[in-house]
Amino acid sequence: MNSEPGRSGQQQAKPPLSAAAKASLATTHTLFRMFVVSVLGAFFVYQADVGYLWLTTLLTAISLVLGIVLLVRAIRLKESKLVLLGTISGLVVAAVMVLLVVTTMVLFDQVREYQACLGRALTDRATHACMAQFQAVLPAKVR
Repeated sequence: MNSEPGRSGQQQAKPPLSAAAKASLATTHTLFRMFVVSVLGAFFVYQADVGYLWLTTLLTAISLVLGIVLLVRAIRLKESKLVLLGTISGLVVAAVMVLLVVTTMVLFDQVREYQACLGRALTDRATHACMAQFQAVLPAKVR
């Protein structure tokens, strides 16, 4: 009746992991957690205040290094697809953060003034006025 191989009552169990494999897996998971925290930390610190741009830059650099190490490790050791997909996604976010950090460094004074204006804005009209003021002070090539 059931002619498909592997569909019989017995399932093939995976062999137990050695101590070295368990340690390697634990190290990979720890690196992945640190990577996720650094990527999210860089993103949320950037959102908080442009005055902490140095911290955002540091967290972004850490996340890039961890992401590359984790990507090499995941490919070389054939880790789970979830770790590989999460690492690639995190590296994309880190790359976007690099672009944001570089742009903010170039336009630091304008971005700082824009964030201060948004902090004082209580209505949508004031928020739109801040955006218009920010766009007016940007260089012509950036607009």
